[in-house]
Amino acid sequence: MSEVDDQIARARATLQRVTEDYRGGGGADFGPARRRKVQDYGRRLTRIAAVEAAILVAAIVIGFVHPIGLFGVLLVVFAMVAAAVLLAGRPAERPVRAERLAASDIRTLPAQTERWLQQQRPALPAPAAAMVDRIGRRLDTLSPQLARVGADTPEAGEVRKLVAEQLPAFLADYGRVPPSLRAQERNGRTPDMELVDGLKLIEQEIGEMTERLAAGDLDQLATRGRYLEMRYKDGETTG
Repeated sequence: MSEVDDQIARARATLQRVTEDYRGGGGADFGPARRRKVQDYGRRLTRIAAVEAAILVAAIVIGFVHPIGLFGVLLVVFAMVAAAVLLAGRPAERPVRAERLAASDIRTLPAQTERWLQQQRPALPAPAAAMVDRIGRRLDTLSPQLARVGADTPEAGEVRKLVAEQLPAFLADYGRVPPSLRAQERNGRTPDMELVDGLKLIEQEIGEMTERLAAGDLDQLATRGRYLEMRYKDGETTG
């Protein structure tokens, strides 16, 4: 087997892992939600550090002009503590609004949708919240694929329709059901069951989209590998 054949075999194995991943649920990992929380904490700490540095600089400048004394030092400490408490309680990023998702750039749409989903998570039953985490992992995998897709392509339109329109509309329909009725059966099913099953279908469809986009990249890799083999390795053999 040639080096190119090995490369093609590895590419096919990668595609197979993508296929198995979306069919099997993705595996248990921390995923984008955990990573986003870490980034959020980092932004908050950076913001707190910047504000407290500004307070210290202002106190030093004022101290050169007029001694602030013990009362001034206590005032600076109080201001720093108050700033840390206030800034720690404020979100590092503005909440994502569902109506803004459809207008998002296709390259940032998966991240924006994942942020919006995390905002909805506390209001969902536990099984649906778990599905939200799985959808977040799917979107995290899909994001680099969309970075190479044009905004006006059919693939981009398909993704936008699903995650920016149908997904928010589906959760909005569930949200309009009174909480007291969400666990009550109607025609053998409860709204909570309908919610979980619908999210599962959306998660699977995102997995299929990722598989289709990845298949195109892998086909291109195999074609280029064949060309390189014919262009260079066969040339060395004949030489």
